[in-house]
Amino acid sequence: MSDTRTLTLDEVRDLARATLRKVGLGEEHVVAVAETMVAGERDGCASHGLYRLLVAARSVSSGVVVPDAVPVMSEPARALVRVDGGGGFVQLAFDRGRPVLADKARAFGIAALALTDVVHFAALWPEVEALANDGLVALAMTPSHAWVAPAGGTKPVFGTNPIAFGWPRPGGHPFVFDFATSAVARGEIELHRRAGQPVPDDWGYDAEGNPSTDAQAVLAGAMRTFGGHKGSALAAMVELLAGPLIGERTSAASIAADAGRGGSPIGGEFIVAIDPAGFLGDAVADQLARAETLFAAIEGQGARLPSARRYAARAIAGRDGVAVSCALLADIAQIAA
Repeated sequence: MSDTRTLTLDEVRDLARATLRKVGLGEEHVVAVAETMVAGERDGCASHGLYRLLVAARSVSSGVVVPDAVPVMSEPARALVRVDGGGGFVQLAFDRGRPVLADKARAFGIAALALTDVVHFAALWPEVEALANDGLVALAMTPSHAWVAPAGGTKPVFGTNPIAFGWPRPGGHPFVFDFATSAVARGEIELHRRAGQPVPDDWGYDAEGNPSTDAQAVLAGAMRTFGGHKGSALAAMVELLAGPLIGERTSAASIAADAGRGGSPIGGEFIVAIDPAGFLGDAVADQLARAETLFAAIEGQGARLPSARRYAARAIAGRDGVAVSCALLADIAQIAA
């Protein structure tokens, strides 16, 4: 008997929406949140797909997220937009702010969006990919819960603090990368824990500060940054730009606000959008073509562009569907019940 079940993307969407409705999420949030899970499964990122239903449901049931929050938008300056999410999941707040951010970027060449009082549980690449598909260069970042030790330490200070970047490519998928400044995304450790598998000993520490291969021990202790002091410095940058700069929580403040409820990070997200035409005017097409020579030089020697694997998985998923763990489907059925 197979330990996976194949679902079409429509079935993934239906399951995500039905489950989110069952746990009490408001309909506008249901639609927005479910699409991020569909994107995760579609692009071969299981740790950001239907598994996140368990995470989202826990945030709703524990009272961490406001299930019917109404995002409120304001414009603190001509090239700035803020969306106060009212304690809801970030996806709807981004959907409300995205068109205004894009309009401001085209009007002023560069613009920034602050998403505040929102709950995060997914990757950032859907945001920057959407903006790159609008023809904009995009940079996004967010703190999370204090799960990650700084380089040279063993106690949590930072979140996984992802950074995502998007670059538009004429006639093709945009160039996108999205990576945690931790050695690995926390969801990957969660998946190892669920499967009873060890993790590499350079992913994190146990609660006593010792390197550990026990996924549960690392989850209870501290994760490491990637690249030593380099990842640690980038994590601090994310804390500052998506925390104090926009009047929001740091990762330490986020986990304190959670107060042991086990919900997703509560805080802000900082997004910058740049219109290439702001610098280039009529030379946009020529300069985007120059960028393509860079990508060709990378791929020409057999190297893979970030996101290429996701796009390849996307094409297969649209045709063949996606394989989902039966154990995960059972867990989803249990929370829906």
